[in-house]
Amino acid sequence: MVALAYILVTLKSGAEREVCEKVSNFEEVVQVDELYGEYDAIVKVRVEDLSQLDKFLTDKLRALPDIFLTTTMIVAREYRQK
Repeated sequence: MVALAYILVTLKSGAEREVCEKVSNFEEVVQVDELYGEYDAIVKVRVEDLSQLDKFLTDKLRALPDIFLTTTMIVAREYRQK
């Protein structure tokens, strides 16, 4: 079962572009957008299952030194425009 998730990321000040570039190269990542506001970036990921999501969050994303905080939202249902 494929799982989609959005991860809101808070970064250390000044690290936004470098981290977004690095994260965009991870194979699980569909899209990374830099934000203005409460969060610094949003990452959309596609993984095979929730254990792979956990591994991505723990071993790849949160392992980056400039990541301060993450909030993960797992997609329940995806709708597409026609």
